Amino acid sequence: MNYLERARELEQQIIDWRRDIHAHPELGFEETRTARLVADNLREMGLEVEVGVGITGVVARIGDGNGPKIGIRADMDALPIQEENDVPYKSQTPGVMHACGHDAHTAILLSVAKMLNETDDLPPGEIRFLFQPSEERWDEEGHSGATRMIEDNALEELDAVIALHVASMSPSGTVEVADGHFMAAVDSFFATIIGEGAHGASPHTGIDPIFILGQVINAVQGIRSRRLNPTEPSVVTIGSVHAGVAPNVIPNEVKLSGTIRSYNEETRSQIHEELEKAFGVTRALGGDYTLHISRGYPSMYNDPHVADLVRAVSRDTIGEENTKEKAKTMGAEDFAYMAQKAPGAMFNLGVQLDDIKRPHHSPIFDIDEHALPIGAAVLAESAVRLLREKA
Repeated sequence: MNYLERARELEQQIIDWRRDIHAHPELGFEETRTARLVADNLREMGLEVEVGVGITGVVARIGDGNGPKIGIRADMDALPIQEENDVPYKSQTPGVMHACGHDAHTAILLSVAKMLNETDDLPPGEIRFLFQPSEERWDEEGHSGATRMIEDNALEELDAVIALHVASMSPSGTVEVADGHFMAAVDSFFATIIGEGAHGASPHTGIDPIFILGQVINAVQGIRSRRLNPTEPSVVTIGSVHAGVAPNVIPNEVKLSGTIRSYNEETRSQIHEELEKAFGVTRALGGDYTLHISRGYPSMYNDPHVADLVRAVSRDTIGEENTKEKAKTMGAEDFAYMAQKAPGAMFNLGVQLDDIKRPHHSPIFDIDEHALPIGAAVLAESAVRLLREKA
């Protein structure tokens, strides 16, 4: 089967699925309507479906399972953002929006399932469709949708796993692929600088946590520039600071939080240690601190062999000129957990809509839907080639 030709025949169906999901967004682990839409359409295709995988995920399979097993993943959750686009498919849920393209991922994977289910000459083995909940947030136990699906054995015995992510700032119809680490591990930190409140006119009678904050910020910003190997990518950013309620009152404490990004696990651990030292400045100045570091997703690693296969498929499908190398970023993706479970690769599908900047996680995020069949074709052909190669 020529998957690009077939995907283009299915373009309106892909768009309809995407718009339906976009108009009815659901947050992580709340994707009940989306999961029902996915499961119902998979059943209409004649596939056996598992629901409730990883809480609200859906899994379906094609093939007899006698041979290699290849997984294809799409995430389904939305974000707590109020949409500002004036479009027919605008979110109907106040304060919730598909502002990262997971609606497109889900629609694309449905079309991939349809195409592969129509393919008469699939190599022996199994293709597993992984519709994952909650990529954007963790549950109360610190799990994302990927780890919950892994806990429910959705990735058992897989020989490879692939995925795509739409890219709203990349030229529509292009594919971007990278080898090795290309997205960062992400951790969050939450701290309190403890002082002693006083009147603003008599600072000497207390311990000013805002003054101490200034020294701590310098120490934190010095971690990257003076304490870490400069050849290892990393970021430490303070994202929030909250203190005080009145202009003439020195507060008792300052609360702050931030994000940590890294590729290398050794660097990741060192940043955690250096943060403790940076906040230790508080004690030298008569104050104290509490610091909690919440470990998040690991660094995203594309298996070079799987990534090269996807790259070859893209070149064969849309040409060398439309197949690009994916730049490294300090963003994060919980597909990283799946790529630890089986050799994996994620590629970007360019979906830039117009000349307006529509970044991910923005209230005006939107995509060129006409590029979606390309993503479907590359995923389908990559899965078939992986089956054939590993048979």
